[in-house]
Amino acid sequence: MAFDIKKMTKREFNVGLNDSKIRYVAGTLALLTSVFLGNILLLLAGGILVASAYLRWCPAYSAMEKTTVGANEPIPEKGCCHHGDQNAHH
Repeated sequence: MAFDIKKMTKREFNVGLNDSKIRYVAGTLALLTSVFLGNILLLLAGGILVASAYLRWCPAYSAMEKTTVGANEPIPEKGCCHHGDQNAHH
């Protein structure tokens, strides 16, 4: 498994739904802990985890050509943003 820095910038869905849930929980816990401990590195790590869960994209996964997206998992359409639009695709 080679790490390719050029592929790291390719934006594609590579974080599966289960992986995303774990990242949300771990990121939120890291963010809350960082507030109480005043730890900046923990704050950054938590922010990165929550962002990668939200975007369903991990640059490290892209660089390693890894994905946790299952074969039957829904993948949002490119260019489609459902945030705030209650009538999207209904």
